[in-house]
Amino acid sequence: MDYAQAIILGLIQGVTELFPVSSLGHSVILPQLFGWTSVVAAQSASESYFLAFLVGLHVATALALALFYRDQWFRIVRGLIRSLRRRQIETSDERLGWLLVVATIPAGMVGLVLEHPLRVLFATPVAAAGFLIVNGFVLLGGEWIRRRAQVRAVVAAHEQTATGDRRLDTLEFREAGVVGVAQVFALLAGISRSGITMVAGLVRGLDHQDAARFSFLLATPIILAAGVYKLPDLLGPNGDGVRGQVLAGSIAAGVAAYLSVRFLSRYFAHRTLLPFAVYSLAAGVLALIRFGL
Repeated sequence: MDYAQAIILGLIQGVTELFPVSSLGHSVILPQLFGWTSVVAAQSASESYFLAFLVGLHVATALALALFYRDQWFRIVRGLIRSLRRRQIETSDERLGWLLVVATIPAGMVGLVLEHPLRVLFATPVAAAGFLIVNGFVLLGGEWIRRRAQVRAVVAAHEQTATGDRRLDTLEFREAGVVGVAQVFALLAGISRSGITMVAGLVRGLDHQDAARFSFLLATPIILAAGVYKLPDLLGPNGDGVRGQVLAGSIAAGVAAYLSVRFLSRYFAHRTLLPFAVYSLAAGVLALIRFGL
């Protein structure tokens, strides 16, 4: 992997990890499209320099998210500490903190066991293209379901925001668990982590902005933990000869992720997932035609 490839992959990671179009799917399809045969081979290998490269990208993305939401994370952590001391939940920050803890558990446990085997198994353009099409339908389905009477009834049964949608801190813990389970499907190349968790929030009555905020907050510890867990790959033999490229790609990923979350936090104040659904369907179909026929 040369420096140009590292920076391009870093930019792709930083943008597509947060845009609901699947970073893993793009990292599988685009190197094949660009003819980067060494990168393609490394992605599907059980041990390779690409594992070390992923460490840097994950950590940089998580740090960018933490930086953007630093004030909220400070309140959440402080709220969790207060809640543990009192052994009860009183404030919205405390409740949001515990909702994030509950939602993190399913993806964390499953990812620990299956992330690497699934990445190796489905690290093919055809599989990624197929799951990217599925991702498009998931986003379309979420937009359709949130307008149904059953979802509006859920909203009516809870405290609402000024826009008439459900407040984020009214989620029940079992609902947060369902959001966490939904995030597990993002281990498949082509299924977006942010997209599927946003959809899970939308169908429980959240507006797009709160669904995105919960998705990004939830992604921060998951992505950071994945990076830290794989740190031996970066420090060990897999990192030999590519640590400079890892640094370059990580800087690109961190900058791209920060700009992406800044844009999306404003975008979802008034807009929907529809453009990303259309993009996922179109990109998936074109990639399937390109690599599957």
